[in-house]
Amino acid sequence: MVFKNYYKILDLETSHVSIEEIKLAYRQAAKKYHPDLNVGDNLAEERIKDINEAYKTLSVPASKRKYDRIWNSRFGKAEKAFSGKGEKGTILNMFLGNIEKDEKNTQTINKKHATKGENIETQINVGIQEAFYGMEKMLSIKTAEGKIKKIAVTIPEGIQKGEKIRLIGQGKPSENGGKNGDLLIKINIEDSKTFKLKGLDLYTDLLLTPWEAALGVRAKISSIDDETKIYIPQGIQSGEKIKIPSKGYRNSSGKRGDLIAEIKVVVPKQLTQQEREMFEKLNEISKFNPRNEKK
Repeated sequence: MVFKNYYKILDLETSHVSIEEIKLAYRQAAKKYHPDLNVGDNLAEERIKDINEAYKTLSVPASKRKYDRIWNSRFGKAEKAFSGKGEKGTILNMFLGNIEKDEKNTQTINKKHATKGENIETQINVGIQEAFYGMEKMLSIKTAEGKIKKIAVTIPEGIQKGEKIRLIGQGKPSENGGKNGDLLIKINIEDSKTFKLKGLDLYTDLLLTPWEAALGVRAKISSIDDETKIYIPQGIQSGEKIKIPSKGYRNSSGKRGDLIAEIKVVVPKQLTQQEREMFEKLNEISKFNPRNEKK
C-alpha cells in the first residue's frame, strides 16, 4: 500500500511543525486550489480533496502522532514520499480509520508480551494531628534514571497506622510497552508529646496536684480536636486511668475511639513559706502512711 505524504500536500518540508503552522499551510493551499479560482480544472478539484484530507488528519494532535508513527514505521526517513500530484490511480487514500486499525493491530501484538512494571514500596512518617485531619505531603523518590522526582501525596483524614496509599502508574516503567508499576506508600503515624495512638484510642497524661487528687476536682482535659471537663474522684492515685468515651482518634469511616487519661500526681518542686507550713501541719496531724498500706 502506498500512502500520501500529507506534509508535501500542504507544501510543508518537514513533519516537525506545530498545529498553527499546519493551519496556516492549509489556508494557503486551500486558497490556491479553491474551485472558484480553478473552474474546470479537474486536477485542482482532486488537489483540494487531498488538502482537506491532509488537514483533517494533521490538525488533530492525536491523529497526527498516529500518522507520523505509521509513516515512519513503514517507510522510514529514506523513503521518497509521494505528493499526490500525477499519481492518480496508483495512490490509495490514507484515512484515519486505516491508521487506527493499524495502531490497534500493533497494540494487540504488543499486549501479548507486555507486562506491568514493578511496584515501588516506601514509607513516610506523619504526625497524629496530620493523620487525624488529613493533609498533602510532598514525597521525593528516585526514578530509574537516577533523577529525583517529587510527588504530591494526599493523606486522607483518619488514615490508620500501617495503611498503604497506592499511586497508580508511579512505579517502575515496563521494559516492553506495558503499564507502569504502582507506588505503594506505607503510613507511619508518630506519637506526639501529648498523645499516643493505640488502635483508635488516644492516651494522654492528666497532671494533678496532691490536693486535687486527695479532694477530687473537675479538671479540663484537651482531646485531639477540642477541650472537655471531667470529674476526678477524691483519693485518685497516680497511674489510674479515666476513660472519656468518643474523644479518641477517628478513622475514615467515622468510627471514633476513646481518650484514655492516665493520672499523674505532681508534687511542687518549690514551696512558698505558707505552703511549707501547711504541709508540715498536715504531716503532723495525718495518720496516712502509704508504706503501711502495703502491708
